[in-house]
Amino acid sequence: MGKLINRGFIAVLLFTGMAVFAQDFKIVLDAGHGGHDTGTNHNGHMEKEIVLKTVLKIGKILEREPGFDVIYTRKTDVFVELRERANIANKENADLFVSIHCNGVNAASAYGTETFVMGLYRAGMNLEVAKKENSVIYQEKDYQKKYKGFDPNSADTYIGLSVQQDENLNQSVVLATKIRDGFRGLKKNDRGIKQIPLWVLDATTMPGVLVELGFVSHKTEGAYLDSEAGQDELAQTIADAIIDYKNLVRGKSVSSREYEKKRVEKDDVKTVEVKTEKTAEKSAESVATIAGVVFKVQISASNRNLDTKPANFKGLKNISKEKEGKLIRYFYGETSDYDESKELLAQAKKKGYDSAYIVPFKNGEIISMGEALKNL
Repeated sequence: MGKLINRGFIAVLLFTGMAVFAQDFKIVLDAGHGGHDTGTNHNGHMEKEIVLKTVLKIGKILEREPGFDVIYTRKTDVFVELRERANIANKENADLFVSIHCNGVNAASAYGTETFVMGLYRAGMNLEVAKKENSVIYQEKDYQKKYKGFDPNSADTYIGLSVQQDENLNQSVVLATKIRDGFRGLKKNDRGIKQIPLWVLDATTMPGVLVELGFVSHKTEGAYLDSEAGQDELAQTIADAIIDYKNLVRGKSVSSREYEKKRVEKDDVKTVEVKTEKTAEKSAESVATIAGVVFKVQISASNRNLDTKPANFKGLKNISKEKEGKLIRYFYGETSDYDESKELLAQAKKKGYDSAYIVPFKNGEIISMGEALKNL
């Protein structure tokens, strides 16, 4: 059942790494802005209202799922300080933090979704986005004292922020990727996954993402964001990504099970006679090869460009990397056999890469597991 934590000062925890798993998976849903802070406002579409409605829809979906403990930073039109949003998540020892926002600029042509993870990069538009989302600090009393010199408009401030543990960043990228893939499935304009310094992410001690649903300043997209149907669609997409992420980190990948089921169904249709186990395995491999799908295991994501030598990856060989914006995703192994990719995944986890997961590629490009299913 969802709940709202009373406001009050809570010290930010200073530890790093993942919180110890409780019986339920704790997720904090953060609807950006609120109260006198309306967020961006264009063409009669107000960010604070859109994100609150969407967050409540996400929460309602997750509350129907077994094993979720949903916590909200706000459930009504109230102003919650950035510091308090992070405090709520840290006090609850949450497993995940998801902050929902909308974009808005003077250029009416800009549109599309974006997903942000914590980080230090400050280039062009990214710095401007960071300033916009962090500027709410100025609306808080005694902000100079509370944020100890943190100046949302100072580039030096962003250079001075410390990056959290790579594992948290890696898991944040995992969730961001799942959300991004879901948006792509809705045929949304994907503006990418970006790593920028946002206080509400950098002050939390667990994996987290900030999602920009789209631009209220774009005539068509703004109307979509402010519609019941649009909010329902976006909420379901984000909730599905969160559920898949939860299953992944708890060692139970829904996508993987669906892939196997789909592959077996196709194999059964193509087979007239009863196969031996060896024949079935050979057939499964040939199906994956014909489909042109290659599987790799993502073991980490970082802002550091590391040499792919085994010494940098706990002795694992056959490491490759893909650059996405300022982030670099590192992969272990490569195979067209899905069963073999599960063995690679087990090897990576045995080396300590607990958040590793299987990623399908086609024609050298990363695709979603759902898109890979279509190729079977």
